[in-house]
Amino acid sequence: MKAYIFPGQGAQFSGMGLDLYEKSTLAQELFEKANKILGFPITDIMFEGTAEELKQTKVTQPAIFLHSVILAKILGDDFKPEMVAGHSLGELSALVANRVLTFEDGLKLVSKRALAMQKACEAQESTMAAVLGLEDNVVEEVCKSVDGVVVAANYNCPGQLVISGDIAAIDEACKLLTEKGARRALKLPVGGAFHSPLMEPAREELAAAIENTIFSNPICPVYQNVVAKAVTNPKEIKENLMAQLTAPVRWTQSIQQMIADGGTQFIEVGPGKVLQGLMRKIDRSVSAMGV
Repeated sequence: MKAYIFPGQGAQFSGMGLDLYEKSTLAQELFEKANKILGFPITDIMFEGTAEELKQTKVTQPAIFLHSVILAKILGDDFKPEMVAGHSLGELSALVANRVLTFEDGLKLVSKRALAMQKACEAQESTMAAVLGLEDNVVEEVCKSVDGVVVAANYNCPGQLVISGDIAAIDEACKLLTEKGARRALKLPVGGAFHSPLMEPAREELAAAIENTIFSNPICPVYQNVVAKAVTNPKEIKENLMAQLTAPVRWTQSIQQMIADGGTQFIEVGPGKVLQGLMRKIDRSVSAMGV
């Protein structure tokens, strides 16, 4: 079975999307529509902006979403997903690709998500750290033992788990995890504790916007971050998406479930090759490629 997977924040690069714009009139229409919806010329930043400009959350998230979704749309009849999944932000790209959300509604939710997360980041200093070379349960136990907020946030692949929380708790957890034998416990250059309880204000704000958005029947199952299994009921998809900002991204578990359900060919749609790299660490027996 053919599975399409969509990347999240961190996959952006300078000049992203320009090739799509230059070769497709449909891409041009969608990019111009996006500029109007967002109220600023995001195409200028995507095509010509610096890495620094692209790093602003209000730009990064819509930019990655647009690159992924427009790429899927210009594939036309060649795009026939039998299952989809997206890493964090990528889940919104996946929901447009499997027709649960329209392009316009998806972009509005992504913009709302980015601004709400930015606000939550500014309200409290917090961060994330990548932990390499430890079993998931060891990382979870250490997080539970630390005072303050620190939780497992991204189950990226076996031996790679990202933790998220307030700065003091992250520092303490990194020290303990290194003592436990982590190959690395490294703070990431992010300005917030994504997928942790500290995102609750953003979750509430985004949930209100999701509540007022129409979710249609999908053309194929979406494997959602929160539950790591196939979901086809629009009401359930909506509820899981509402929970996503404060819940962990169960990426390893999602991919393993997709493979168990018959996924054999995984195609990453969007900028970069991050998910293809993770695929190889999750299960080398299936094929992973870009579009």
